[in-house]
Amino acid sequence: MATFAEEPVPYTAPSVVNRKGSRSTIDEKTSDALPTTNGVTDEQAELQQEPAAPTFYQRFRPWILAGIAAVIIGWWISATILPATRHRWIVQTLFAWFFVLVIAFRFIPNSVVSKPVGAVWQTTVQGPFFSLPYYARLSIGWLCLLAIVFGSAFGFKLENGTTYGDRAISVLGLFIFQCGFYLSSKHKSHIPWPTVVVGLFIQQAVALFVLKSSAGFSIFNWIATLASDFLATSEAGAGFFFDADTVAKHWFFVNTLAAIIFFIAFVQMMYYLGVMQWLLGKFAWFFFKILNVSGAEAVVAASSPWIGQGESACLVRPYVDLMTESEIDLTMTSGFSCIAGSVMAAYINLGVPAENLVTSSVMSIPASIAISKMRVPEMDEPVTRGHVVVDRGQAEKNPPANVLHAFSKGAVFGLIVAGQILTNVLTVLSLVAAVNGLLTWIGRGFGIHELTLQLVIGYIFYPITFLLGVPRAEILRVAQLLATKLVANEFAAYNDLHAIMNSDNPLSHRAFTIASYSLCGFANLGSLGIQIGVLSAMAPSRGKIIARVALSAMICGFISTLQTAGIAGMLV
Repeated sequence: MATFAEEPVPYTAPSVVNRKGSRSTIDEKTSDALPTTNGVTDEQAELQQEPAAPTFYQRFRPWILAGIAAVIIGWWISATILPATRHRWIVQTLFAWFFVLVIAFRFIPNSVVSKPVGAVWQTTVQGPFFSLPYYARLSIGWLCLLAIVFGSAFGFKLENGTTYGDRAISVLGLFIFQCGFYLSSKHKSHIPWPTVVVGLFIQQAVALFVLKSSAGFSIFNWIATLASDFLATSEAGAGFFFDADTVAKHWFFVNTLAAIIFFIAFVQMMYYLGVMQWLLGKFAWFFFKILNVSGAEAVVAASSPWIGQGESACLVRPYVDLMTESEIDLTMTSGFSCIAGSVMAAYINLGVPAENLVTSSVMSIPASIAISKMRVPEMDEPVTRGHVVVDRGQAEKNPPANVLHAFSKGAVFGLIVAGQILTNVLTVLSLVAAVNGLLTWIGRGFGIHELTLQLVIGYIFYPITFLLGVPRAEILRVAQLLATKLVANEFAAYNDLHAIMNSDNPLSHRAFTIASYSLCGFANLGSLGIQIGVLSAMAPSRGKIIARVALSAMICGFISTLQTAGIAGMLV
């Protein structure tokens, strides 16, 4: 898909970067001469050695992969025919044929598909589109964006408890948020409008696909159910240390921390196998091509919803110290606007629909890119402009010996992360309680018996919550949830939401949906310290810039999730 930029970005193959910063691309055919020893290069010395005997897999690779493909196709046919699994044929078809095509393209050159598709795309779409003047292309983009926004808000029938007035308020809120970002931009004349338009369009399209199409809902619901069921397997490990009654209570200390440790260990194992690098590289390449951002920005933004705000920057670790101010702002904004897959289990256990969490995080990727590029446009030339880079960590100091060792090391790291979450949640909530106690003591002197931070900031957030399209009678309660998220963290806010929904006066479906979307992000004061610490450790020379843009990035990330919630409000 082409953007509205002056010239289409030329394709450059994804790069593999080690921790020392060296880079090699897939398309390279030649390399510089290697260091010599006694007049013989290392490359010549390797050629003089006898070739190693092929392994069993190398000898029978075509037959093994063909057998796997046959099993997958057989499973797909059986699952589509059987009455018990026939209803999920869309997900099964995508799942099965994705892996079949991955296997097929181990033997079929990509050019067999890419060349004909590229020729058709160039002739029918990209060529005619880029022959138009820049402002004509930009105008077409704005018209498409306005069409999908107003079509989403007013093109579908109303649901129970919703009026067109509520949807109109959500549209107004989206417009006001964009005006605010434009007015606060550091360099208004350098805003990359094509990136902004495409980012907002993708955000709206994802919401429309999930909330208003049965296929989109089925796919994202399947992803969310898969994630929920996968994380629930950690209860088997927790049951070894605690009895079944304790595990069934879904305590944060027991269930949530166990899921976090298990998920991080699993991810580290996938890194060792190269699966995560491949997935993130493909996902990042998509955003790199259509949004015209640097390779490092694409990787960080694409990985933030899955591996977290600090770990995502580690994927481009060699380049963090070389990032521009705009790249640093986008790195932090994308981290604040999403959640990590490792903590998804906590929110699911609190009654938040898993599909809302997944949809919100995916929508926040293009939204965070668009918002960040409006707030801090690029004024320099990024080092990774023109190619995608993913750090595979070949130069790791103590690399794991095998896949089980990687899983074990990941479990230890997961324990450290779980401990940090436990201590941060405990201390921040205790600090907020102490401040609330002081405010309550002061407030009683003025005849105010429930003066708290949530109440004060909730009233400040009242007009912002109104712009999300929350029903009038429920605005203050949702605003106080947003205040809890910002002051404490999203764990505490979702816990309060869970308590409200189980009370005698729960929120309406519309208010609950908007609240569940708007709380789905790491934008809080605790995460502000985490991001500054992580990025400053990886990029000491950029410490001042990191500290300068951190607060702005947190606010942008916070509004990014609110914008996602407002778009959800247009469709419910």
